[in-house]
Amino acid sequence: MNSSSSVEVESPEAAVVAPRQSPHAIPGKKYGWLSRLRSYLILDPLIWLYTLVLGLLALPGGLFDRSGRRLHWFSRAWSWLIMKTILSPVKVTGLDKIDMSKPHVYAVNHASAMDIPVLYVYLPFQFRIVFKKELLKYPVVGWQLKRSGQVCIDQQKPTNSIAAIRSAVKSLQAGMPLVIYPEGGRTPDGEIKPFLPGAFFLAIKAQVDIVPVALVGTYELLPMDTYHIKCRPLEMRVGEPISTAGLKMRDMEAVSAKVKKELEDLYSAESRVQE
Repeated sequence: MNSSSSVEVESPEAAVVAPRQSPHAIPGKKYGWLSRLRSYLILDPLIWLYTLVLGLLALPGGLFDRSGRRLHWFSRAWSWLIMKTILSPVKVTGLDKIDMSKPHVYAVNHASAMDIPVLYVYLPFQFRIVFKKELLKYPVVGWQLKRSGQVCIDQQKPTNSIAAIRSAVKSLQAGMPLVIYPEGGRTPDGEIKPFLPGAFFLAIKAQVDIVPVALVGTYELLPMDTYHIKCRPLEMRVGEPISTAGLKMRDMEAVSAKVKKELEDLYSAESRVQE
């Protein structure tokens, strides 16, 4: 063995991987301390104010509005105020391909708390959202979700959600569109995560089309674990409807894979918005 030969071992410090660029970051755009101050001192307090005031104003109507139609108006007004406040224009593409006279299940990627305001403002019709039980613990927001006819799913104990699921199927069949986040929660890194098993149970059961909807830029606007809102242009890209006609529960995995691919293609396509 040649004593002069040696094997270089890379140190742990040298093996550190540089942070990955956000999927839809705007090249050259920086968000410094002025952006943080604007968010912490102006934008965030205003959003909490809208939530409190409109939530309280909605209380009387919610007591007598079991359909949720009146509360949907309050949710849209709340969302409109937020979108005007955060100075983030939204470009919508593909919505003209959808027959909005028919109910659909809209499968949306979930990257930010700002996804909901975008949907309420830019989906021009009444709809209901499938949400996880944990959101009920938030003041005002939890009450609004419960009283406005949204569909609560207990991911820890799915059997507790049977009544809500049956109600959602009936609503779909009666013409009420449904929005679902098939990932089950927000992505921590901006990439679309695996879909929950059974994500499209409702669509197959009601025999309605699934429409993939990609929200682009919301992760960069407001990712998890921060209150720093980084004002920027956004996109809502609506894909072609995917039929569930004639499908059975055994087809759920195949339709889930198809929707996920369509959603990923929409999301990863070259951005069409300019700063």
